[in-house]
Amino acid sequence: MTQTLRQTMTDSSLPASPRWRSGLEQEYATLADTLAQLLPCLEVPLHLPWIDAIRQLKQQRGAVIMAHSYQSPEIFHGVADITGDSLALAQAAADCDSDLIVLCGVHFMAESAKILAPDKTVLIPDLEAGCSLASSITAADVRALRERHPGVPVVSYVNTSAEVKAESDACCTSANAVQMVEAMGVDKVIFLPDRYLGSWVATQTQVELVLWHGQCEVHEKFTAMEARHTRERFDAKIVAHPECAPEVLAEADFVGSTSAMGKWLEKEQPRRVAMITECSMADNLRNQFPNVEFIKPCNLCPHMKRITLPNIHACLRDLKHEVVVAHDVSVRARAALERMLAVGRRERI
Repeated sequence: MTQTLRQTMTDSSLPASPRWRSGLEQEYATLADTLAQLLPCLEVPLHLPWIDAIRQLKQQRGAVIMAHSYQSPEIFHGVADITGDSLALAQAAADCDSDLIVLCGVHFMAESAKILAPDKTVLIPDLEAGCSLASSITAADVRALRERHPGVPVVSYVNTSAEVKAESDACCTSANAVQMVEAMGVDKVIFLPDRYLGSWVATQTQVELVLWHGQCEVHEKFTAMEARHTRERFDAKIVAHPECAPEVLAEADFVGSTSAMGKWLEKEQPRRVAMITECSMADNLRNQFPNVEFIKPCNLCPHMKRITLPNIHACLRDLKHEVVVAHDVSVRARAALERMLAVGRRERI
C-alpha cells in the first residue's frame, strides 16, 4: 500500500474509522487478491481495516453475518459467514446456532430471519434498506384480494413485509415459486406481489394465477433492446432473473433465480455471459468462474447498497437496529414461511 493511503487510514481526523494495524496486508493477502479481481484495486486497502475490525467484533459478539448475493464483494467475500439467495438465508436463519444474526440485505429479509428465529436477536445495518416490491402491497390489500376471490389460497413472494406474509397461506422465492404454487393443490392461486415473476410462473404451470401489480425497481429497468444489443455486440449468452419483463425474458438463453443462475453457469461454462439482474450478482460470481467473461448491462439496487462495511461495524459495535416483529404477526407469518421450507425439505428427501 502506498504511504498516502496508509496515512489516510491512520489520519486522526477520522476517529470513527478502524486503524491500520501492522501485518494486515499479510494476514488478508488471499482475500485482498480476491477483492482486487472484483473491485477497483485502490478500494481494497480502504476496505481491509473495516473487514478486520468487523471480523474481530463478530468473534467477540458470537455473531453470524448473513449476506444476500446482491451485496457488494467486500461484504459478500470479506465479512459474511453465510451467503446466498432469499431461500438460503431463510433456511440459515431457521437453522442458525448463534443468538445474534446480522442480516446484510433488505428489511424483509431481516424480518424473515426474526420470524424463523424468534428467540434470537436479528440486526440490520440500515433500517432504510427497503424493497420496492415489499412496498407495493399491504396486508389490507391481501385481505381485499381474498374477499374478491373467496377460498383462493395466497402465495406471497418473500419480498413482502411480515404483515403481508401473515395474511398469506405460503411464501415462495424466485427459486421455488412454481413449486409452491403447485403445492397448494388447487386450480387457482393468488400470487403476489411481483407481476413479472407471476407472469413467468404462469408460463410454467397449469395453475391459474391472480396477479398483483408490483414490480422490482431494479429488474423493471432492463429492456429487450439491451439484451439483444448485448448478445449481438459481445456474442454473449443472456441469463435473466424472472423479475424482468416478459419481453426481456424472451431474449434470454436461461431464466432463473440467483441460485439457479450460478448452477447454470457451472453447467454451461459460457465464454461470455450477461447477467440481467443486480450488478453485484455478477461481481460475486466472477470469482467463482474466472474463465467466464461477464458482460454488463446490470442495475444497482439502491436499497442493497445502503449496507456498507462502516454500518455493519456500527451495527455490531452498538448492537443497534434490532428487527422486531409483533408476536401475532410473527406467528402467522412463520406458518407461511414454514410451509415453504417444509415443501423444500420434502423435495430433498
